[in-house]
This record gives sequence, structure tokens and C-alpha cells, in this order.
Amino acid sequence: MFYWLIELSNTFPGFGAIRTVLNVFRYITFRTGGAVVTGALFVFLFGPWIIDHLRIRQGKGQPIRTDGPQSHLAKKGTPTMGGLMILSGLTVGTVLWANPLNPYVWIVLAVTLGFGFVGFYDDYLKVTKQTTTGFGSKLRLLIEAAIALVACYALVRLNRDPASTALTIPFLKDTVLHFGWFFVIFGAFVIVGSGNAVNLTDGLDGLAIVPVMIATASFAMIAYLAGNAVFAEYLQIKYVAGTGELAVLCGALLGAGLGFLWFNAPPASIFMGDTGSLALGGMLGAIAVAVKHEIVLAVIGGLFVLEAVSVIVQVVSFKLTGKRIFRMAPIHHHFEQLGWTEPQIVIRFWIISVMLALAGLSTLKLR
Repeated sequence: MFYWLIELSNTFPGFGAIRTVLNVFRYITFRTGGAVVTGALFVFLFGPWIIDHLRIRQGKGQPIRTDGPQSHLAKKGTPTMGGLMILSGLTVGTVLWANPLNPYVWIVLAVTLGFGFVGFYDDYLKVTKQTTTGFGSKLRLLIEAAIALVACYALVRLNRDPASTALTIPFLKDTVLHFGWFFVIFGAFVIVGSGNAVNLTDGLDGLAIVPVMIATASFAMIAYLAGNAVFAEYLQIKYVAGTGELAVLCGALLGAGLGFLWFNAPPASIFMGDTGSLALGGMLGAIAVAVKHEIVLAVIGGLFVLEAVSVIVQVVSFKLTGKRIFRMAPIHHHFEQLGWTEPQIVIRFWIISVMLALAGLSTLKLR
């Protein structure tokens, strides 16, 4: 909206002084900061009302798995669907501060809200039926894949450069893998995989949201650099015109995430639910595809990859041999079974996320 005001002021003569003041809104860095503040304030102000409303509507809150860690039974009655708080702050921050004419913003936002709707319906079924399983996993994956495929097709069509269907390799300057139109399927896999990996990570108070914010801050920087021709040439990364605006979207998520963490800190007043985890993971995946840093996402979001791989390994091992590799999956539950306290797991996983983010960002220069 503020970006639109600048364009509007240019159409009227005699608005020189106002135009000078509004000119600051042209800078992506300024609008990213504004989006952070807006997203955080929105969740801080409306968060209590949303939590009270959800608690009344949901009654018994999110069902707790009886076969999970016994310590989790104490969380019974905590409302879920906290992702609605994050998505609301994210949307408001984006609408107010992002360039409304930038198609990358709307494509990524559409993926985020689409995955959020899928997660919302899943949470709705869990709460209303008081079961730990929502609707069928195959149908859910099919819907997610459809959203991701449409988004990837739009991203490829938007960037007509031949490199738009190529995969860049970190640490290597000129090495790319040309996928052709198969890249649409690969990109969709990245988005769906990212969404579900974050979803699996969301199992302890504050465990998912902080690593998501760390990854978001990292990709805000990557998006800004990849969308700037001068910086992209200096760093020898793929220049994708227009993607710098995604930094504003990341800023809105960072602010909304900070606001949500205020209420999700142990003991949590509300859970993120699939509404939030699927949406945030899908957004990270969509941004990574848009800025051509898909492999870097696997590094920065290495914690999410670890959580997802632990589940895959556990399931495959049990089906093939009848034995489990971990005491419980995802892997954060394994450490609970080993005697780690919840704060120990959460904080140590945060530390791992910071280290992985630094490793991922190092790929920008080490080539």
C-alpha cells in the first residue's frame, strides 16, 4: 500500500515535499523493516483475542497422542490453529509494505495461504473429531502437489531466462543442471517437501517457529541479493529480477513469528498446528525455488531435513526389518526418550539452526 502511495504521488503536481518523504518507501530494506514491525504488532495486539476465540470454539483443544511422550499429556486442552495468527500478521505486513505489482510476492503468498488452508482443514478435522489424524495423507499430498506445481509453472513462465529451469550448485560458479520442464516437478517436490518437513518439526513448544524465523531471515538476505543485479554479479549468483521484493514477505513472517513466539513459549498458550507449519514450510520452499537456491534451503533448513529423514528411516526400517532405529520419531521425540528435557531439546535445536544458517549463507561467497 505504501509503495502504491509513492506511484500515486507522482501523478499529481505540487506534491514535491510529500514525494520526498514517501520516497523512503521505495527502499526494500526500509519496507522489510516496516513489515517486521507490522507483523509483530498485529500478532501482539490481536493474539490474545485469537487465542481466547480458538479456546472457546475448540473446547478440548488439540488431541494429544497417547503413544507419544507421556510428558505431553499435560498439554491437553491447549488450543491449536495458532498458524492463523502468523498468517494474519504475515498477510497484513505484506499487503501494507510489499510492491503490489510484483508477481513473485503474490505467487509465494498464494502458496503460503494455500498450504495454510490445507493445514487448517487438517487441524479442523482433528479438533472436531478429537483424533490425532486429519484427512487422508495421500489426498493432502495431492492437494499440496497441485498448489506447488501451479506455483512452479508460474515461476518458470515469469522468468523466461533458460536458467529458470536449471538447478544451481552451491560453492561452484558455473555448474548448473538443466532440467527443462522437469524443473516444475522438481520445484514442486522442494515446496511440498519443505512444507511437510517443517510440519514434522513442530512437536515441542517453540521448536519449529524459531528455526523457521532463522531460515526466513537467511532467505530475506538471499532474496535481496539475488534480486539486485550489482550484488548478484559480485557474488556470482543467479540474478532473478524482482525477487528482492520477497525480502519484504520474509520480514512480515519474521515479525509475525516473533509475535507468535511470545504466546508459544513454554508453556505454550497455543500450538501452531498444521495451519502454520505447512504454510511456513511451503513458503520457504517457494522462496528457495524463486531465488534459485533450492539446495541451499536443504542446508539452511537442515534441521527440518533431519526431522523428515528420521521419520522416513524409522518407517522404512520397521517395515523391512521390524526394528526401529530411533526410540521414537521424529528425532526430537527420540531425545525426549533419552531423558533430555523439552527446553534442552528446543534450545539445542535452535543452536543447530543458527549454525546451519551460517553454513548456508557462506555459499553466497565461497565459490
